[in-house]
Amino acid sequence: MLNYVNSKLKTSWLLLSCLYRDKLRFATFLAEIFMACPYYSRLAVKRRIIKGHTLSFFRQVLIRTNKFRHVDSILLLLIFLPLSFSLAGSLDTFNHYNAAGLLYQDEAGKAINTKRAEDLFVPASTTKLVTAYLALNHWGEDHRFKTEFYLDEATANATLWIKGFGDPFLVSEELQIIASIIAARLKAKGICKLAGIRLDTTYFASNVKLPGTGKSNNPYDAIPSALAANFNTVSALKKNGVIVSAEEQTPVTNTARYIYRTMHAGSERVNTGSDPRIAERYFGELVAEFLRREMIAVGNEVTWGEVPSTIPLMYQHLNSRTLADVIKPMMKYSTNFIANQLVLKLSAEQQGAPANSDKVRQTLKGMLPTEFGWRDYFLEDGAGLSRNNRLSPAQLVDVLDRFRSWKHLLPEIEPGIYAKSGSLIGVSALAGYINKHDEWRPFAVIINQQTPYQFRNKLAVELSKQADRVLH
Repeated sequence: MLNYVNSKLKTSWLLLSCLYRDKLRFATFLAEIFMACPYYSRLAVKRRIIKGHTLSFFRQVLIRTNKFRHVDSILLLLIFLPLSFSLAGSLDTFNHYNAAGLLYQDEAGKAINTKRAEDLFVPASTTKLVTAYLALNHWGEDHRFKTEFYLDEATANATLWIKGFGDPFLVSEELQIIASIIAARLKAKGICKLAGIRLDTTYFASNVKLPGTGKSNNPYDAIPSALAANFNTVSALKKNGVIVSAEEQTPVTNTARYIYRTMHAGSERVNTGSDPRIAERYFGELVAEFLRREMIAVGNEVTWGEVPSTIPLMYQHLNSRTLADVIKPMMKYSTNFIANQLVLKLSAEQQGAPANSDKVRQTLKGMLPTEFGWRDYFLEDGAGLSRNNRLSPAQLVDVLDRFRSWKHLLPEIEPGIYAKSGSLIGVSALAGYINKHDEWRPFAVIINQQTPYQFRNKLAVELSKQADRVLH
């Protein structure tokens, strides 16, 4: 049977290669067919493609999912699907989709192209446009998130308290800046030794988790926390059984070693797991290690509690990055962690701390009708991971109309097209602006069914050309 599968695969590979000049694009298309396979994440698929193992990957998927009896039908699908796609334009193909909506307007708000624009669909990561708008409108693009530091000198060796407020961008470089400032203030007091570090994470509810977050160790499933280092991820390398950091700026801690204890040889970035205490401990360990580099001795103890009201504030750190600096990479890399941190922080300010998933739903339910007058919609997370979320293309265009001042924060996905994409299994979405004739025209497309690889980008390009035909 294995020889039969290999024979079929080699034949289909030759046939399909004739349809694609670019082998990488073809290989990625092939992998997209198997996105629904639970054994491989999108990241893993792309990694295998880049390493040139696509054919063996394809065979492994067939073997692991016991699809031998469907080999012929799968290969026929692989052969004829790209053919049908290439023979028809993207708009023609889109118009035959049943579960899809589109709205494309000129700057005056006149529809250039529309289909089911008012219908609700699963928006995937285009939800981040809503989150970004609410955050920017609430705080302003120059806002900097705070973290507070308190010094308890009641004991022989002082203890450093850290109170977190959900800053989503406390990366290693930022922690180095914090450590140098804290160390200078400690030395000015004649303190060169700390008994340990205590964490106040009460701004977020314990074990907070927003809907849609998966259980994998991939960075996109990183959980939120009031204190978080490096987006609650760790990047390490195992060499000859020894775990070392894969980042020059980030030291290895005991928690990092614990996370990587079962990893195979090689380097990989993973999240800190489903227990927020592990993520918070990792944060405390990193701060301690950076303080040691500043010649401050720190005990290994990391504990939790609420900062006593009797302890004075020693230092309030404002992140060196503005909110705009935070949102721009969130849009480019679709960082779920940042989006969920932002919506949790918003809920804490709107509903009161501690932030939790219910307050997120209530915040979104309260703010969006006020901002846009919406009635029919549903959002329960900030990243767009939940399949319960519902937005229409028209609602995304409403957001884009208000987002114009911050359009520079969107990535350019094609020449003259600046947009945020969204992907879940069976969901493909794209919303942003087409820059033509000195106009920034908003568009939003949501497709809730399988599509060919890069279809949404090709559709956006075709929309931009259609606009030329309309105007001229």
